[in-house]
Amino acid sequence: MSVEPGAPTVADVLAELATLEDPRMRAVNERHGDDHGVNLSSLRTLAKRLKGQQDLAHELWATGDTVARLLALLIFRPKDLGAEELDTMLRAARAPKVQDWLVNYVVKKSPHAEHLRLEWMADTEPVVAGAGWELTSERVAKAPGGLDLSGLLDTIEAGMQAAPDRLQWAMNHTLAQIGIEHEEHRARALDIGERLEVLKDYPTPPNCTSPFAPIWIREIVGRRTDPGVPSSGPASA
Repeated sequence: MSVEPGAPTVADVLAELATLEDPRMRAVNERHGDDHGVNLSSLRTLAKRLKGQQDLAHELWATGDTVARLLALLIFRPKDLGAEELDTMLRAARAPKVQDWLVNYVVKKSPHAEHLRLEWMADTEPVVAGAGWELTSERVAKAPGGLDLSGLLDTIEAGMQAAPDRLQWAMNHTLAQIGIEHEEHRARALDIGERLEVLKDYPTPPNCTSPFAPIWIREIVGRRTDPGVPSSGPASA
């Protein structure tokens, strides 16, 4: 079945999502902590038909179902979600893909992004703190004015190696972004990465960039120096 134009119900949408489920894909995703088996391209196609239906997005989120929440995150209008609501959503987002999409597709486009960045970086919950670091990575790359980059490197140097996985990954992303985007801090970022060896042995598929910060920094900087070098994104967590 497919969702009819007009005002589909949550039941309509869940029924269509069920038809998109692939048990083999679920088995792969579950190894990464994501309990769904829906092709994400198919999910995006469905989201285009439902775009802007904020009430439906809220109802899908409230189901607690991972794939329904991913769809909701593609439908939400970020500017219509409050800071407290976003904070509550992050703390309830148990699946890694839901956490990632919430930060990247909703919070980064929200007027509350900077407020939440500061609050979350100071949080004692590693997943929440990791979201704050991901927002910091965005600022390092796109709006670094006012950031204490040396202070961020101090914090990374002192805490990244022992940090829980998702927080460690986000801190490493910030380390790489500082090294890539800010030449005056590049040597120190490379040195921190080399000494801490975080993600040095991370399995990296062909045609992807290693998430090990020294390799990541050198490869991206090299591409910018030589536009003829093929482009490939970093391996995902």
